[in-house]
Amino acid sequence: MTDPYWNHNVHYHPLVVDAVPAGCRTALDVGCGDGLLARKLASRAGSVTGVDRSPQMIRLARADVLPENVTFVEADYLDATSLDEGTYDFVSAVAVVHHTEFEDAVARLVSLLAPGGRLVVVGLAYNRTFLDWVISGCGLPVSQFLARRNGGKLGPVGMPIEDSAMCWGEARAAVRRMLPGARFRRRLLWRYMVAWDKPVA
Repeated sequence: MTDPYWNHNVHYHPLVVDAVPAGCRTALDVGCGDGLLARKLASRAGSVTGVDRSPQMIRLARADVLPENVTFVEADYLDATSLDEGTYDFVSAVAVVHHTEFEDAVARLVSLLAPGGRLVVVGLAYNRTFLDWVISGCGLPVSQFLARRNGGKLGPVGMPIEDSAMCWGEARAAVRRMLPGARFRRRLLWRYMVAWDKPVA
């Protein structure tokens, strides 16, 4: 599908979609915004639920043409009563976990996964070390090129935006502590990506 807009989060949607495990029955996109990623996930999962606490974002998500296997829920994913725990084969959270305490966010995402399910997080962090600044600087020309090629850095009006309270090293250490065996990779356009499979037992 052709994206209606481009930004740093949308740029990594293909990697998230590619991470959906074969035979995925149920997928959950947390902080789904206008539903762009959830609609992409529809081709890889039996059913997809997008959840967002913003009424404005859910209205945008529902206003577009939806695949039959996609539904949107207006709720706070951190609310223990909002979603059934242990039921999703795939959970994605793009630019979401930094909006609250990292440990609380990740623990809740893990609880939503079914045994053997996969969690994918695309997160933000801030620069603290000299190396952080060098790596981030390398992304600037790439970002400018991609923005021009894709019509600018855009997104739905009203999308909540917040800076991360964690630096890159803190984010990596927290992931290793909470998600043993997770694959953590820093990406060029000021994002990191985590993929983790929940143990079956």
